[in-house]
Amino acid sequence: MLDETLIKIKGFIPAPIFGFFQPAYHWSLSFLAALVYGFPSRKINVIAVTGTKGKSSTTEILNAILEKAGNKTALSNTIRFKIGDKSERNLFKMSMPGRFSMQRLIRRAVGENCKYFIAEMTSQGSLLFRHRFIDINTLIFTNLSPEHIEAHGSYKNYVDAKLNIAKNMERSSKRPTTIIVNSDEKESSQFLSYSVNKKISYNHKEAEPYKIKEIGLEFTFDSHPMRSNLSGLFNLYNILAAATCAKNEGTPNNTIAAAIAEFDHIPGRVEKIETGQDFTVVVDYAHTADSLEKLYMVFRPNPRIKSDLQKTVLQKLIAILGGTGGGRDTSKRAVMGKLADDYCDIVILTNEDPYDEDPQKIVTDVSKGVTSKKPLIIMDRRLAIREAVKQARTGDVILITGKGTDPYIMGPRGTKTPWSDADIAREEIRASL
Repeated sequence: MLDETLIKIKGFIPAPIFGFFQPAYHWSLSFLAALVYGFPSRKINVIAVTGTKGKSSTTEILNAILEKAGNKTALSNTIRFKIGDKSERNLFKMSMPGRFSMQRLIRRAVGENCKYFIAEMTSQGSLLFRHRFIDINTLIFTNLSPEHIEAHGSYKNYVDAKLNIAKNMERSSKRPTTIIVNSDEKESSQFLSYSVNKKISYNHKEAEPYKIKEIGLEFTFDSHPMRSNLSGLFNLYNILAAATCAKNEGTPNNTIAAAIAEFDHIPGRVEKIETGQDFTVVVDYAHTADSLEKLYMVFRPNPRIKSDLQKTVLQKLIAILGGTGGGRDTSKRAVMGKLADDYCDIVILTNEDPYDEDPQKIVTDVSKGVTSKKPLIIMDRRLAIREAVKQARTGDVILITGKGTDPYIMGPRGTKTPWSDADIAREEIRASL
């Protein structure tokens, strides 16, 4: 509400003056929110996770491990808010809620005697100073790739917004402060440059030997063999991040292994929809070219397999693709269409979150990348899912991407249509059966 007021005020103030005073406005509100709730982050162990991808998954996996170790935890991510045993869906359409919401969540966690508060921290949250006056014990950096350029103006500004979260740790009253980074990422050295007490890195080589299967992972952590029901190299990285943090918190390897083995899915992240059908349906949040390709590679590591072995391979991949939200980076739309064209046998293009942009134009932009086959364009997202279910045969895979657990389809002038890809998929599968 306060940020919406600021947007209205912006229309009446010259841009240079508005730009000068805007940071002070955000800082003041962050300080006020912390003051109102009594600076609660000083009274709980705060673990923050930042990066382009894998934040929600890492927080969920880490939460499962720490709970397995007997700790009472609180959680704030794109998927949900959790305080102890009470969990509610995140309906804000924001990975990191507003300043007062964040401080209120931390205060609730303190009031419920939680030992840990685990939270996603985003670049857009950083721009609005939502991370300020949250004293962090541990920061996990997962990865970085170009995203939200329309909000930041450049990739450098995007990186700087992430780095500001690490810089904020230098102000933390906590001791010791720890930063855990994915050393396979080129930006990891920048995160390690800040003055914290402990600097820890992880990478995929430390998990060798590892096996990535269509269903599950087998790998090594700290010389301890482990297995997971999650799939994909990206989930291996997420598990390593969470396990490294849990180990730093004193969790034994056997507890880490048991928690990872029991953890079977993350809502909206390679989430398999099981309703008695003889084909696979997956809902995933993938909304960048990189994350989309990594998802496709779980089910078809070599896209050429379609032509090389088309006479013997019966499994079809059916893509339902929306091209991400309106007003976002338009350059990736055709790239994502090309990936669907390369990896998938049937491509269905549909509406996603157009906001104030023409949804037909978004789909047209995506379709420019689909050149080897004629995509099906079905603007009604439910009907698109229905068509995919209709075309699926035994052993086929339907990949519904772009929204994950997003609770709404966002339309023009702020309109919201309640939505759940998983629920709609279940309904359409049941209807077909």
